[in-house]
Amino acid sequence: MNHAMSLAPMIVAGVTLLFAAMAPLPAMAQDHAGNKALVEAAMKAWGDGTGSPYDLLADDASWTIVGHSAASKTYASREDFLREVIRPFNARMSVGLKPTIREIVAEGDHVVIFFDASGIAKDGVPYSNTYSWWLDFKGGKIVRAHAFFDSIAFNDLWQRVKP
Repeated sequence: MNHAMSLAPMIVAGVTLLFAAMAPLPAMAQDHAGNKALVEAAMKAWGDGTGSPYDLLADDASWTIVGHSAASKTYASREDFLREVIRPFNARMSVGLKPTIREIVAEGDHVVIFFDASGIAKDGVPYSNTYSWWLDFKGGKIVRAHAFFDSIAFNDLWQRVKP
């Protein structure tokens, strides 16, 4: 057997690997990059006052506030969450929250965002909190979320300032 014949399988394997490396990313890799970009854009819009991350919620999304805050529970829909938490929260603020992202991690349909947000309550007292949201996406929409934050800071605002 000549030397060129013994190299043929290695050449075929090398060419196959080269084409595999040039192939489009699998759908899962594209989804996590796309979902991460959606969250980044929504957070920027929130900070700019032109949108909010809640715009990404599917109508039937569940949102769970973990812990022991005055708002801790699972909200069964986007509207339930907005009506019971977000609108009353915003009504307590004279200057709305501005987020500062610390980190965003994405894998598949899951995005985790770690961020700080601060604003001014209607009584003039600054409000600051640190958040971690665990978001599950389907078709570019958040279908399930779990939120973690400082319940003491939240409860203080919730009880001190009426909407």
